[in-house]
Amino acid sequence: MAEAASPHLSLPSGLLELCALLGAPRDSLRSLEQVAYKKGVKHLSALLDPEVLSIFVPPFISKEDSQTAGANCGTLGKTRMRSLRKKREKPRPEQWKGLLGPPRASEPEDVAVPGGVDLLTLPQLCFPGGVCVATEPKEDCVHFLVLTDVCGNRTYGVVAQYYRPLHDDYCFYNGKTHRECPGCFVPFAVCVVSRFPYYNSLKDCLSCLLAHLKPCKDFEVDSHIKDFAAKLSLIPSPPPGPLHLVFNMKSLQIVLPARADLESPILDLDLHLPLLCFRPEKVLQILTCILTEQRIVFFSSDWALLTLVTECFMAYLYPLQWQHPFVPILSDQMLDFVMAPTSFLMGCHLDHFEEVSKEADGLVLINIDHGSITYSKSTDDNVDIPDVPLLAAQTFIQRVQSLQLHHELHAAHLLSSTDLKEGRAHRRSWQQKLNCQIQQTTLQLLVSIFRDVKNHLNYEHRVFNSEEFLKTRAPGDHRFYKQVLDTYMFHSFLKARLNRRMDAFAQMDLDTQSEEDRINGMLLSPRRPTVEKIASRKSSHLCVTHRRMVVSMPNLQDIAMPELAPRNSSLRLTDTAGCRGSSGVLNVTPKSPYTFKIPEIHFPLESQCVQAYYTRFVSMLSEAMCILAPDNSLLLARYLYLRGLVYLMQGQLLNALLDFQNLYKTDIRIFPTDLVKRTVESMSAPEWERAEQAPELMRLISEILDKPHEASKLDDHVKNFKLPKKHMQLGDFMKRVQESGIVKDASTIHRLFEALTVGQEKQIDPETFKDFYNCWKETEAEAQEVSLPWLVMEHLDKNECVCKLSSSVKTNLGVGKIAMTQKRLFLLTEGRPGYLEISTFRNIEEVKRTSTAFVLRRIPTLKIRVASKKEVFEANLKTECDLWHLMVKEMWAGKKLADDHKDPHYVQQALTNVLLMDAVVGTLQSPGAIYAASKLSYFDKTSNEMPMTLPETTLETLKHKINPSAGEAFPQAVDVLLYTPGHLDPAEKVEDAHPKLWCALSEGNVTVFDASSWTIHQRSFKVGTAKVNCMVMADQNQVWVGSEDSVIYIINVHSMSCNKQLTAHCSSVTDLIVQDGQEAPSDVYSCSMDGTVLVWNVSTLQVTSRFQLPRGGLTSIRLHGGRLWCCTGNSIMVMKMNGSLHQELKIEENFKDTSTSFLAFQLLPEEEQLWAACAGRSEVYIWSLKDLAQPPQRVPLKDCSEINCMIRVKKQVWVGSRGLGQGTPKGKIYVIDAERKTVEKELVAHMDTVRTLCSAEDRYVLSGSGREEGKVAIWKGE
Repeated sequence: MAEAASPHLSLPSGLLELCALLGAPRDSLRSLEQVAYKKGVKHLSALLDPEVLSIFVPPFISKEDSQTAGANCGTLGKTRMRSLRKKREKPRPEQWKGLLGPPRASEPEDVAVPGGVDLLTLPQLCFPGGVCVATEPKEDCVHFLVLTDVCGNRTYGVVAQYYRPLHDDYCFYNGKTHRECPGCFVPFAVCVVSRFPYYNSLKDCLSCLLAHLKPCKDFEVDSHIKDFAAKLSLIPSPPPGPLHLVFNMKSLQIVLPARADLESPILDLDLHLPLLCFRPEKVLQILTCILTEQRIVFFSSDWALLTLVTECFMAYLYPLQWQHPFVPILSDQMLDFVMAPTSFLMGCHLDHFEEVSKEADGLVLINIDHGSITYSKSTDDNVDIPDVPLLAAQTFIQRVQSLQLHHELHAAHLLSSTDLKEGRAHRRSWQQKLNCQIQQTTLQLLVSIFRDVKNHLNYEHRVFNSEEFLKTRAPGDHRFYKQVLDTYMFHSFLKARLNRRMDAFAQMDLDTQSEEDRINGMLLSPRRPTVEKIASRKSSHLCVTHRRMVVSMPNLQDIAMPELAPRNSSLRLTDTAGCRGSSGVLNVTPKSPYTFKIPEIHFPLESQCVQAYYTRFVSMLSEAMCILAPDNSLLLARYLYLRGLVYLMQGQLLNALLDFQNLYKTDIRIFPTDLVKRTVESMSAPEWERAEQAPELMRLISEILDKPHEASKLDDHVKNFKLPKKHMQLGDFMKRVQESGIVKDASTIHRLFEALTVGQEKQIDPETFKDFYNCWKETEAEAQEVSLPWLVMEHLDKNECVCKLSSSVKTNLGVGKIAMTQKRLFLLTEGRPGYLEISTFRNIEEVKRTSTAFVLRRIPTLKIRVASKKEVFEANLKTECDLWHLMVKEMWAGKKLADDHKDPHYVQQALTNVLLMDAVVGTLQSPGAIYAASKLSYFDKTSNEMPMTLPETTLETLKHKINPSAGEAFPQAVDVLLYTPGHLDPAEKVEDAHPKLWCALSEGNVTVFDASSWTIHQRSFKVGTAKVNCMVMADQNQVWVGSEDSVIYIINVHSMSCNKQLTAHCSSVTDLIVQDGQEAPSDVYSCSMDGTVLVWNVSTLQVTSRFQLPRGGLTSIRLHGGRLWCCTGNSIMVMKMNGSLHQELKIEENFKDTSTSFLAFQLLPEEEQLWAACAGRSEVYIWSLKDLAQPPQRVPLKDCSEINCMIRVKKQVWVGSRGLGQGTPKGKIYVIDAERKTVEKELVAHMDTVRTLCSAEDRYVLSGSGREEGKVAIWKGE
């Protein structure tokens, strides 16, 4: 038999923490009986004070029982019951004592009561209205409790009350039957306390218990409750995810729903209850009271509704969480709690409404029974409850009104179910769907209210700019936001946003994001409304346009920013069927959950019965895993988690650790770190000896024990942006500017610092910073108010934004205002508004500042020569002329660089420079302001000082450049690139079907681009914290990432989340490969620096083969001819699949200089050649596969200083390196003809070393550069 769990190991709680029987004290009942006999039943009107009569706390089987259990499970053994009985002892078989019998002298057993449960207040909460003797039987009833300890941890109680006659045929005194007391009924309560809010499930359990308690004799009550409590204590709570647990409780089948994820609450209640009690407008008003953290008291004549309704409102606001006292039920003795001066949410019986209203000040009083909201009388005139933002409120009301809230209407056309189980299942399915719709509706409300918060966050410095956020809100909504932004709830919400938590809010924000917002999120230009946004303001009837899905790579002849679809003003998920009404509720059909039925628990409860239950539990889980589809890792993870828990209960710690370790491969999100740590720390010496024989287990143990020393505590502080109050040097100034959200790029901020400190000491005083900040924000606000006529917008691209408007000036085209966008200059004519194009920046040939004579003075004039026009544009800009001269030249230079380098990032950067110039001139307002602004004229100066035109061959081959580090303070090196083709799957979202480019940046950051438009599909997310060495697409749904930290991370390509890890390697993972030509590979080969090679099954994630090279330094592997080719630095080894050495190419046999080593190699099977590059060599070496002993051919690479990578593309080999380009060290790519073995092209487009290369469908080649530049170039392949 398995050994019992270590007494030092704190095992996770089952469904039950505590079960108690409560009622009136025995002495009180005896006195009551005497009154009844003397004066009659009609005089029994007094209330009694309740107390705990019995209490049952797990475990119900002691360690001694476990060690001395009998062999026969069916034999009644002496089982030790963990119970405490107030003033009574279990009666002897020959002389039973009733509830009113005299107390025994023996001491009750001492039990540890779970934290958070106060036995002094529990009776009051179980009988919140007191214990009242009734003259006739009353209906059994239930209510719900929320218990909070001093640390804020909550436990949950479900209380079932039932009545018994004061004396009946089953009650005995000293073995004699007592006289009946007709018409006298006494209430008792059974309370179940759990760590989990399983309100409906525990209500069903108690319903089954009461059906057996009511007819039983008094001395049998404890036995029934003990068995009931013992059974619940053995039932685990399901792990987060799609698996619900099912068990039988006498006549009912109970379903324990799992929470959706680790962050989500458990929902085992009917979320539509508040919608039945309150109109949608009232629901919004209550939500506002909670969001603004008022002092709130709910009232109802039904104790059960108090907890259920308040818990529903808590669920509505998830992921925002109430941070203050939460006491949904106050007993009659606790009414003084409502006098507390802080925010709270409490519940009272409706009988106390008038009393609370008169005695307490500043309360919001919510009457559930009447669906009304009032305020305590002394504060009616001072209540300041703002309205929810109008658009969000209207949408919410319309969606709630479209919900089907009545099951009777839903089931009116159905036949009556003759099967109780089937009827309950049908009702549960309906409720689950309705709950899902309500969750979506309330979540959409929160996203509508708070989605723009992210635009005013600085993640690096953890700053929220509340003032700027408020400026973007409608004036009528300011009161609402000012109150909400100052609450603990919102502060906690901000922490989660700054930690980039991917909770339900973040996921819906991402899913409902418009195309325009997604593209704007990747641009560096300051916030300016696009033409599309301006148009959406003018018309509310625009419909989302849908473009054809592009699966293949685009023809990159002329890359432009994608045309934006009209902004979807509603929060509906994208409707690919066309434009439909957005006010109705989303047609959300939740996925049917999986269920697992827990084995039956047999009584009497003794050790062998419990062990048999655990054994059967493990067996059933193992059977379920065996029949599970290999690709259903989500469900497999839940089975492993449960089996690990059961193994712990059995005391099989090593088996439990092995199951928990497998969660790395299946779903690491539910890995119980704390539990595993406690398990490891409680292991015995023999268990340690056995664990040391399992390397993978020791790796897990080592990682768990070392983690506290390595992991730094998550920084969760939040700062509100404030203007500086002291002088700033460059470092402090850079931090302040980044916090303000103006610009993040460090080099741009450095130039701004130089501009603001021209001619003075190199520090900026607070007043100058304040003036600059205000000038910038005023300009930004003015841009938001720009309204263009339809006639003008027809001439502009949808993603263009008006960045600068001049004052009204005279030009040779007429009088009007000159407007600048990121693409062109045009004139907004006065009088009848019209559009006259001046020029696109691409067509400008010359920009000059001159002056024109007018009467006795000369007026500064700007002249612009345009390639396609004979007439030169002239504008009398007067005092604005110098600034416009600088701005136009900078935009012209930026556009020229963008065209020359095929890099649109230059235009965005030039636009930022231009707007900073404008703000500097507005700040300084001095004769030297223009000179100061010229410090920001970066591209204009660079193009004048040093021509930056790329070589002709490079220009012909280069098609586009993108910047994965856009929006970061500094560029990040591109360590690895991976292209994945698109797949048309009807079940996928449109954007998921597009091809993608995966860019691994420094410190485990991965950014994903949509390769059909080169826009960011997923901004940087983390796969560990170490450098990424390799990536491969294992199948259509998985990308595998090999890291310097020895872990292989598996990314789901649809959810863009990393929930699986493979930890079989013990050193840095250096390469991952699949068999060439396989669309759906079954195996992935991985290697690590210590010389280990593993073969993984893609479906099961199991290692199917492994071998160890005789030496380490393994950097890359290739498959060819049924052999595995391994580059180890000192040699290239050809290994058989059984791990034996077949052939070896040694470095010392080919080079006299043994200090060199192999860096990279490629196999060309058609030519039967091996191409390799060596450290410190500027040549590529080519061996014949027929005879590796022959000396290699050499292909010299001119001006190459180091080679970093190489790939084969059709009949070419591309080599990424660093070398001289145009006389300076740059990243170079050599394109070598594989047949002629000559360099066809030398490509120079990167400012830093080319670190990685990858091929896209053999049509394009993509290269990534080092941290000095950090960009990706897309090249046309032959």
